[in-house]
Amino acid sequence: MDASVTHTKGTPAPASRAETHAADRLTRPLLAAGVIGPALFVVVLLIEGATRPGYSAWRHFGSQLSLSDQGWEQIVNFLVCGLLCIGFAVGLRRAFGGGKGAVAGPVALALFGAALIAAGIFSTDPALGYPLGTSSPAGSPALHGTLHAMLHGLAGLVSFVSLTVACFVLARRFTGDARWRGWAVYSILSGVVVVLFFIASNVTSVLDMRGVWPNAPTGLLQRIAVVAGWGWIVLLAARLLRDPRPVMDTRP
Repeated sequence: MDASVTHTKGTPAPASRAETHAADRLTRPLLAAGVIGPALFVVVLLIEGATRPGYSAWRHFGSQLSLSDQGWEQIVNFLVCGLLCIGFAVGLRRAFGGGKGAVAGPVALALFGAALIAAGIFSTDPALGYPLGTSSPAGSPALHGTLHAMLHGLAGLVSFVSLTVACFVLARRFTGDARWRGWAVYSILSGVVVVLFFIASNVTSVLDMRGVWPNAPTGLLQRIAVVAGWGWIVLLAARLLRDPRPVMDTRP
């Protein structure tokens, strides 16, 4: 028998160069989706928040940009970013192969993308005086609003929680690779910022609605969480595109 085609029983033959090239051609566009989707989302959010008549980026949630006659812009922003983040999750799973977080991390990011899509499908209700000329519910739209507003609130909760989970899960994987240990620290810090500022923004919105803290910086706090979390995805995707070698856990 030709030794060149002999393999140990139960051991798969190494992938051919053509197979590896084909896999790379599929994985890289999926990873690139992780750069494009979140970056585009943040740019649209910031520009719309700064230019939309009657809207205050200081006070209002980003989701409220889904309202008014220009609301379709933010709705599309949610849908596009969600789809591209799901694509990135698939690319991340392919890039990681096996090991710690190879499944949990991509699954958390896919759930994040799906939650963004749901947030686009189910819009929130008017609140905190926006849109101008509309009445606002007595309490938070996520708790006391219409059904679609409550579903939007649930989608928002899932998106921020799943993104935080992804940060922490992947930090554990990065700790085992000397090339990525700085990313372990960065991922933990990003997860902490996302969850803390998400909670803070919801607390200030309730205080604003109750008149305890009028014109509270809800929008600013939420944007800090968004820039930190979405930016983490962008930089992670860019790093993987620049250094396609698998993230290995070399701990004993």
